[in-house]
Amino acid sequence: MSDNIEQQKARLKKAFTTLKASFNQQPFPEYQSRNSKLKKLKQAILKQQDKLISSVDADYNGRSKDDTIIGDILPSINHINYTSKHLRKWMKPKRRHVGMALAPASLKVHYQPKGVIGIIVPWNFPIMLTLAPLATAIAAGNKVMLKLSEFTPETNAAIKSMLNDLFSDNDVVIIEGEAEIAAEFSSLPFDHLLFTGSTGVGKYVMRAASENLTPVTLELGGKSPVIVADDMDIATAVERLIYGKCLNAGQICVSPDYVLCPNNKIDDFVAAYQTKFKNMYQKVEGNHDYGAIINQRQFERLKGLLEDAKAKNATIISASGEEVGKQKKFATQLILNTTDDMKVMQEEIFGPILPIVGYDKLNDAIGYINGHPRPLALYIMSFDSSTQQQILSQTHSGGVCINDTVMHVAADDAPFGGIGPSGMGHYHGLEGFQTFSHAKTVLKKGWFDAGKFIHPPYGTKIQQLLFKLFLR
Repeated sequence: MSDNIEQQKARLKKAFTTLKASFNQQPFPEYQSRNSKLKKLKQAILKQQDKLISSVDADYNGRSKDDTIIGDILPSINHINYTSKHLRKWMKPKRRHVGMALAPASLKVHYQPKGVIGIIVPWNFPIMLTLAPLATAIAAGNKVMLKLSEFTPETNAAIKSMLNDLFSDNDVVIIEGEAEIAAEFSSLPFDHLLFTGSTGVGKYVMRAASENLTPVTLELGGKSPVIVADDMDIATAVERLIYGKCLNAGQICVSPDYVLCPNNKIDDFVAAYQTKFKNMYQKVEGNHDYGAIINQRQFERLKGLLEDAKAKNATIISASGEEVGKQKKFATQLILNTTDDMKVMQEEIFGPILPIVGYDKLNDAIGYINGHPRPLALYIMSFDSSTQQQILSQTHSGGVCINDTVMHVAADDAPFGGIGPSGMGHYHGLEGFQTFSHAKTVLKKGWFDAGKFIHPPYGTKIQQLLFKLFLR
């Protein structure tokens, strides 16, 4: 087995070397070449979407077709459309103000491809989190190496087949393998590395990348809270947040992780959530609209969170009334009477479990959030503008949704990224193009060189006049 691993590592390094050599032969692809690749990728996704959807369903052993369309296919297509529409403008050098001290001269910023981009893909949205960053990296003129998740073999096969028909090994390389191969992948001297996954694994990725001084973008997660403000109608609050919790059975990095609710409205919240959940899904067993947990390992982890909370005197209420059994599909489990020593309040949940934390004053809720690691997303349920502004100005998070959840991720014309333990760097839209590009400053002078006036010997009258002009 070790020989096989060593062979995989050797192929990995050889593939990287090939990509690097290919990039060096064409370090600045023209607009037409980049845009043509984007259009071909879009058409391939549309043509292969049924195969891609069925592959994700097979990997999950039960994921809603519509969840995959909404969470994977549609955002991939929208992302490519937006990127293609704006690419020519993004590629143009941007004129900057040169200032009197450097005049006469021109100053521009050129966005140059970085080289070979490494992208490590998670299992929760394996299509979108492969193809959207791939499209951005291609748009920026780079070569790409993709490390697909070992937990989605059927989806990997579908993606690999599709991409191999579109790109040669000189443009895009797909890598599969388990932890040892992922570690080797992270240690390659990429020109930029994008990782989407857990905070714990993100630390290992960043540590490996640091050996090569490889810049990284880390899209992590953490515990994204929902603040239900006192002015908010509870039924409306539930209606606005429940889809974000139920999409892909809560297996989303920006899924609502816990709810901060006024103490006197907690019972109403539970009742409203149960009512709305049953209206949406009726029951979980045999329901094709509701997704399963990806695998037994994740299922056991989630059951462990519930068992730990119950052992520490939490109250657990099923949104559908169905108990968590042996099937890898269960309704949202609402947890009351939580304490910070419970694992469910310490770890990112990444599944259909929703703790509800009571508070008396808004400042208490804000203080609770600020007393914990900064989250990837923060959700505010309030129609009161002063309440919204207070929370926005007094908290830190990667992004915010007001009176909605998870949908800010779909905004193509805005950056997406975390802060602190929830990640670093941005991608999506213009910021994604800039992340995968080097902003190269170009100062250009003509025949006349004003710089000669500051050359030695020092102390000339012209120098003294220049100092008086600028040192004020």
